Amino acid sequence: MAGTEDVFAAIAIILSFSALASYINHRYLNLPQTIALMAISLALSLIAVILGTIGVIEQEWIKEFVESLHFDEVLLHALLAYLLFAGALHIDLQALRGVLLQTATLATFSVVASGTIAGTLFWLVANFLGFDVKLIHGFLFGALIAPTDPVAVLGILKRVGAPKALETTMAGESLLNDGLGAVIFLTIAEVAFTGKDPSISDVGAFLVLEAAGGAILGIALGWIAYLLMKNIDDYSVEVLLSLAIVSGGYALATALHMSGPIVVVVAGIIIGNKARSTAMSETTRRYLDNFWEIVDDVLNAVLFALVGLEVIAIKMDWEYAILGLVAIPLVLIARLISVALPGATFHVVGLIPFNKNALTALTWGGLRGGISIALALSLPQSDERNILVTAAYIVVTFSVIVQGLTFGRLIKKLFPTTDNS
Repeated sequence: MAGTEDVFAAIAIILSFSALASYINHRYLNLPQTIALMAISLALSLIAVILGTIGVIEQEWIKEFVESLHFDEVLLHALLAYLLFAGALHIDLQALRGVLLQTATLATFSVVASGTIAGTLFWLVANFLGFDVKLIHGFLFGALIAPTDPVAVLGILKRVGAPKALETTMAGESLLNDGLGAVIFLTIAEVAFTGKDPSISDVGAFLVLEAAGGAILGIALGWIAYLLMKNIDDYSVEVLLSLAIVSGGYALATALHMSGPIVVVVAGIIIGNKARSTAMSETTRRYLDNFWEIVDDVLNAVLFALVGLEVIAIKMDWEYAILGLVAIPLVLIARLISVALPGATFHVVGLIPFNKNALTALTWGGLRGGISIALALSLPQSDERNILVTAAYIVVTFSVIVQGLTFGRLIKKLFPTTDNS
């Protein structure tokens, strides 16, 4: 019973804090909600750390509370499925087909290239600064920081008014690159912390099961949902069906060792396009959209409040923090190269004209978020983990707050005549 009471108390505290921070932002700040919540919770966390350091308050119980939330498990096994599905529901499949080559390239080649470049640069700079970081741990940092975060990206895209093609490309990339990113991260982590050296065939089989298996399962579940919704006209039941697809699909994918994110994204795209257009009444469409918009907003608020609070639980060594600050430009350079290479190649072979403005937007708008922190926190305790967690947290903080706050102005400058159509 005590355990249940503790869980309820934690949920009550986080929801209350998120609600209060959201009200303060709406009433006084008027910033994008995700950015405001992270900034407010981060500021309060830093104040608590300072007051705890000088002995004004007892910091230990706050740290224990934040650690008890198990941020990595809450995000990866609870919040993520619902946030991904809510985002996937609004992906226009017709528009996605028009930018499929760019989106698929960014979600595959660019993730691998960005991770490799960022990891190599991180390893070189870390050793230059005197840190004992092995190349494998550099690659591990590259793997956890390379994929753009769907929650952060979609949250910003709602407000900036980017051209439709660019918005679809960025949203599609952020939703689809998690599967490959997770496979790369888990493979490198296994080598780094267990000493195992999986063969190419093992990695290939793992990738096929995770990615291809997840896509197939997602298609099957999305189609089942479509057939069930087509045979009824009751918005409450259809909303409940969508919840079941997300919860059950993610749990089933985890049990089958498939990619849960890919399952819910694919199912969400099918429900958001096929089921929405041919299996739902106007009333159901309205209720479904409103329900998932509320779920998206509430869980986003909780997630970014947790990201800000997590600084209390991180063992923040100031030497590691310097490395994290240096990692910011390294990650941006890696992102720029990984996007520019395929863009230039497509231009040379005559497939797609090179667009410098789109390159700039894709580089600066490729936000990192809570998923990178959660992946770093999932690593076993070690000095290397402390370095990676600190560096990832600093990169994510810069990405969400600085890049997130300036991305809208950048879009208006790059595309002054856009009407988002």
